[in-house]
Amino acid sequence: MQEEKTQTHFLGYLAQLMDRFTGDKVIFLIALFLMLISVVSVFSSTPRLVDETHGIDRVSIMVSQLKVVAVGFGIILALYFFGRQSWFRSLSKWGFAVSFALLLILVLNLNLGFVRAGEINGARRILLIRGFQLHIYEYIKLFMVMYIGWALDTFKEHGFVWAPRLAERFPRLAFLEKDGWQKVTYIYAPIATVCLMVMMGSNSSALFMGIIMVLMVLIGGLDVKDIGIFGLFITIAVGGLFASYKAGWLEGSRFGTAIGRITQDDDATMQILLHSKRESTEWVKARGKLDQPVGALLAIKEGGPLGKGIGNSTQKYQVPVIFGDYMFSFIVEETGLWGALILIMLYFSLFARGTLVAKMCDNYYDKIIVAGLIILVTGQAFMHMCVNVHMPLVPQTGQTLPLVSHGSNAFLVFSVVFGILVSISKDAAENMARKQAQLRAEAENSWTQDSTR
Repeated sequence: MQEEKTQTHFLGYLAQLMDRFTGDKVIFLIALFLMLISVVSVFSSTPRLVDETHGIDRVSIMVSQLKVVAVGFGIILALYFFGRQSWFRSLSKWGFAVSFALLLILVLNLNLGFVRAGEINGARRILLIRGFQLHIYEYIKLFMVMYIGWALDTFKEHGFVWAPRLAERFPRLAFLEKDGWQKVTYIYAPIATVCLMVMMGSNSSALFMGIIMVLMVLIGGLDVKDIGIFGLFITIAVGGLFASYKAGWLEGSRFGTAIGRITQDDDATMQILLHSKRESTEWVKARGKLDQPVGALLAIKEGGPLGKGIGNSTQKYQVPVIFGDYMFSFIVEETGLWGALILIMLYFSLFARGTLVAKMCDNYYDKIIVAGLIILVTGQAFMHMCVNVHMPLVPQTGQTLPLVSHGSNAFLVFSVVFGILVSISKDAAENMARKQAQLRAEAENSWTQDSTR
């Protein structure tokens, strides 16, 4: 009886919360469902992590994930209740400056005492702040999406300050007042700078960020001609890097890694595995390259239409980091095609609801930010899935499944993303309600005037 009463109280509180929730309920519920999926999936997919980190068990990992989920859920609620569009816009203008400063520490391999550059898999991708690992690219994605939203909005309103001031003070810099140069200075140059700096540690992250930001510029309504020129510049730059790689000047660089991942030369790797001496250096290296992609495909194949059942995955013992970069494969192995369809429907629904929220916004900045954040979440989700199914021409590289994969940095960043989305959706819904009330009032006044004539 007491248990039934407790459940009733919980459901009653949840129902009251949803009744009072004026933001987009679908986006909020999608975030909640993904978080619940995360807790179950992380608990079931981490036996290999237990073996690699002695002294920790799966219950401890699940408790740790529950704490991360609780913090993430708290972030969403805090941004919903207390977030303001003016705050988001004010902070957004510093997105590029903060991104540049953080990336500079990585690129120059600086050690500033309280913060220093760190490496993962031979590439500088993290900052170590008093022992805490900050996976910097996860944050840069968010910072740059917010910055591009601010830059597009400010350009549209002719609100840039320092470039016109420089042009006024130094006549030789008068060209900075022109729209074209302001687009280069505030939009295209920051995109190119960040992508090049990120490329030194992760080609796939640089490509992904670049695509998101260029899509935001296109959605923002800037000239396609400008995008074409920017794209031509990037093509020439990449072509130069490819030529340098073929000439042997970039041997052993991250660019070579990118070429290998795009071409996905698994047949050559398999031949090395078959013809090398077992447990030799070449054999171990070749097997390491195939563990993740082949294991992920095997997990999907073995999952079939209905899956093996929760907790019955076998590839979680074989595939490294299946709980992060290959979470989709793991879920398909345990839940089958139905689990895959549920995830795909959740992210498609998020894309659809985000589109509706963007249309409801009466502020250009809100529209472009919602569009950018939705592209960030759904784009990364479907890129994760494409990597897991080994889709041709998609680089075989790690991208977490938003709000599902294990990893506190990415999880908390996407919690902030969902918090901003529900906060803006609340403002959009209130604006729409005011407009509807105004239209009803005008219609009633019109009907009253017509009836008195």
